[in-house]
Amino acid sequence: MTTSHFHSCPSRRRALLGLLAGAAAFATFLALQGHAQSFGRAEPAVTVPPPALDETPGARTETAVFAGGCFWGVQGVFQHVRGVSRAVSGYDGGSADTAQYETVSSGKTGHAESVQITFDPSQVSYGALLQIFFSVAHNPTELDRQGPDSGTQYRSAIFPANAEQKRVAQAYIAQLDAAHVYPRPIVTRIEDKTRFYPAEAYHQDFLARHPSYPYIAINDMPKLDALKRMFPARYRNDPVLVGGN
Repeated sequence: MTTSHFHSCPSRRRALLGLLAGAAAFATFLALQGHAQSFGRAEPAVTVPPPALDETPGARTETAVFAGGCFWGVQGVFQHVRGVSRAVSGYDGGSADTAQYETVSSGKTGHAESVQITFDPSQVSYGALLQIFFSVAHNPTELDRQGPDSGTQYRSAIFPANAEQKRVAQAYIAQLDAAHVYPRPIVTRIEDKTRFYPAEAYHQDFLARHPSYPYIAINDMPKLDALKRMFPARYRNDPVLVGGN
């Protein structure tokens, strides 16, 4: 396998999974660390104000679904947020029969790589999650791409669980656009009537399991640093993992 297989997503991920199949192959994977420049660069974090309108606390447990590029980094960020009890990588925006990685990677399924977040609104509100999403988890001004990854499956999107989440998300996007906190308009889509499908097991907890993998080290670890620096009261050192801590 040549290093050119690592220069685009999803090809680089298929290559990684093959390399991780055995000890000898893993050594090859480590040797490829020197080609980290092929994996793009980190999206800069942006300081954004908290939402003027937030959800009214109700249930003890809620879910939120966000899409912001490769789900490895988005999942990794929210696994480190206090009040989050679970963050699962998956697919949203398409049908059940196309909710698998190889098919979604075609960019023709309607799915976006997404993360379903289970949280306690008494500890972290939906609005606070949105603030982190727009500040450190991704760049909401990139249309159908994120960093080195391009395609509709990498779009910026919010999949509200109810009418109140939709109202809060719409108001926050309008607030941020009016404040001109980004050099370009926000392109984040709010998508209704969708269903979340968990991704394959090998995608879960990827950042936590492979923090030195070049794509993660360059594109996603800086997001964790930004979360810790910009939201210290919301940062938890030990992530909540799908596979258990």
